[in-house]
Amino acid sequence: MQVPSYTYQNDIDEIISKRFVNGADFWATADGAVAKGGPYSTLEAGILLSDLGYDKRSPELLGAANVIFGNIKKDGRIRSFSTGAIYPCQTANAAKTLCKLGYADDDRLKNTYEYLLNIQSPDGGWRCNASKFGKGPETESSNPGPTLTVLDIFRYTPIHKNDERLNRAVEFLLNHWVTRMPLGPCHYGIGTLFLQVEFPVIRYNILNYVYVLSFYEYTKKDTRFKDALDVLKSKLIEDSIVIENTNKALKNMESCKVNQKNEIATRYYKEIIKNIDE
Repeated sequence: MQVPSYTYQNDIDEIISKRFVNGADFWATADGAVAKGGPYSTLEAGILLSDLGYDKRSPELLGAANVIFGNIKKDGRIRSFSTGAIYPCQTANAAKTLCKLGYADDDRLKNTYEYLLNIQSPDGGWRCNASKFGKGPETESSNPGPTLTVLDIFRYTPIHKNDERLNRAVEFLLNHWVTRMPLGPCHYGIGTLFLQVEFPVIRYNILNYVYVLSFYEYTKKDTRFKDALDVLKSKLIEDSIVIENTNKALKNMESCKVNQKNEIATRYYKEIIKNIDE
């Protein structure tokens, strides 16, 4: 899914102009944090530039990837911040950016894949050992957002076609579509904000949700997935996706303007339809 870079050249130039904004090159901090400063962090800038059609072999994106790879631990975890615990969601977000930039088959990610599969929770999802919202019974659940991110990573790998572990993760997310309850230590719910089509495609959101799940055979005939797809279809205007929400720092970018047709989001939608028709 590649968009000609000239289509959004001003947006690309704006993002690249901020490559030192966090204190070091490639949107990183001086001490190597790659998740700080969103949407102008190494992780988010990499994803957005990729979606805008910027060359993944450019010096900027090669540099961003190298910074992230430099933060991988021997056990596969990826440090996103310079201090504190390395939570599974942080590793997943970093691995997602690397996959997006074309490194899914890189041997340096092998231990990361194994690490993520080894820490999968009994309910099928992934969670962090944190207590951001206290310790109610809902916090014992996995976090739907990071679970979607992990599935986004594994869609790049051969095992996504028919792996029971990933099918359990898909089932966890499909069940969340029905309950819509805030779940996990970070209270991911399905409400008004989730149901607004958002670009960039990074957070737990209706477009991201349907897009990632469309890669998994488990969803093809599931009525819950079809319901979610129907909600997304209802957002179409003249066969195009219209963005309803974006990061405030990006609202003036042509690619992120709300209440107008979005070429990149529409490409995501067309890929969804292609996936479910295969």
